[in-house]
Amino acid sequence: MTPVLHHRIDGPPEAPALILGPSLGTSLAVWDAQVPALARRHRVIRWDLPGHGSTPAAALPADGATVAGLAALVLDLADRLGAGRFDYAGISLGGAVGAHLAAHHRDRINGLALVCSSARFGEPGAWRDRAELVRTQGTATLAPTAPGRWFTAGFAGTRTATRLVDDLRATDPTGYAACCDALAAYDLRADLPRIGAPTLVIAGRADPATPPAHARELADGIPDATLLELAGASHLAPAERPEAVLAALLGHFAAPESEADRYAEGMAVRRAVLGDAHVDRATARTTAFTADFQDYITRCAWGEIWTRPGLDRRTRSCITLTALVAHGHQEELAMHVRAALRNGLTLDDIKEVLLHSAVYCGVPAANSAFATAQRVVTEDGIPLSS
Repeated sequence: MTPVLHHRIDGPPEAPALILGPSLGTSLAVWDAQVPALARRHRVIRWDLPGHGSTPAAALPADGATVAGLAALVLDLADRLGAGRFDYAGISLGGAVGAHLAAHHRDRINGLALVCSSARFGEPGAWRDRAELVRTQGTATLAPTAPGRWFTAGFAGTRTATRLVDDLRATDPTGYAACCDALAAYDLRADLPRIGAPTLVIAGRADPATPPAHARELADGIPDATLLELAGASHLAPAERPEAVLAALLGHFAAPESEADRYAEGMAVRRAVLGDAHVDRATARTTAFTADFQDYITRCAWGEIWTRPGLDRRTRSCITLTALVAHGHQEELAMHVRAALRNGLTLDDIKEVLLHSAVYCGVPAANSAFATAQRVVTEDGIPLSS
């Protein structure tokens, strides 16, 4: 049976797939800063290299690691997840996997972003020497020098940098060494013209591992590729310059969100949270006087805030209940008590929210809120003992 790469999925299941590949020595956490925003309009699929993160070294192909073999594992993962065509972004070795896919599986890649990557990662001997070092002494032996390869001096001491170096220490030497062998054998320079997907190449100007010259070679060899060089960034640019990398990826992969898109997304979430019956009643009562307001709350409250991936709906319900208690909006509170139950809160959860509100919003406000909530659950036939 083909081994499955460990992976994590964020974002709406029906959204277009975007697969993110990591760099050698890191886990899928290297993309943490970009995922919340990317997952608003993509089903983001991150994966770990063999021996890295939570993918076992046993996931390596039986005949050893090659970039083509790693690409085959990614395609198998995409097939298992129903992603026939997808966008792809990868860092360094993860970028090489994406470039191979775009050159040799053109029918699968919609768009491509290569971050601090290369068509050939230097002389093979250096990679084979590193593989042998790791096989005999482990990946911890590389940790003292990793910050100098991965980050600028000013970033190397940050918490983010430390966490990523810890990922390197935790990497299985067998998996790491095999990936070094894959990089030693990799040379895609002759195949760059085969890449037909719209391609963005991102380079860190301070990157000693894949200097800007490597990025320019990619951009020159891939038809119509776009090149972006980031100042103040070394090899792991998504960690060091997260906002700049995110902005570039959003611009490359995401079509501008229209007002109609926001309205449609907002209406879907509004119905899921408040129920069709409530939304149908509100829509039926809409007049020329209130139409603009209904459009506004659907696009902004529901289409921009309730659709954000940073908080789940249970948490948003807790926040909403507390705000409505504080302002004494009893009619809205009744509506959102029902919404909270639909979002997965229990009566005990709601009771805790109202008790908490009594401390910070005042006892009279919480007293009214308890009365409103009890009326709602009684009218809806929900046992108060549940």
